[in-house]
Amino acid sequence: MSNVDHPSHYNAGGVECIDAMDAACANLSGLEAICTSQVVKYIWRWKLKNGLEDLKKCRWYLDRLITHLERQAGQS
Repeated sequence: MSNVDHPSHYNAGGVECIDAMDAACANLSGLEAICTSQVVKYIWRWKLKNGLEDLKKCRWYLDRLITHLERQAGQS
């Protein structure tokens, strides 16, 4: 396996992160899909790559998704 195609920090338990991201976003689009996929990515790799920095990135995308959904709910 190539580190470019299959880096170790994106593989866990026989599952590739990109496949999990794809499944998590199957019924999403736009900002919801972007933020959800980024949350999955950063929570997936945090322990194997950038530690606390990745957890903070995950939180940033999650907060952005929450704000987006709150704004949508306020427009209803």
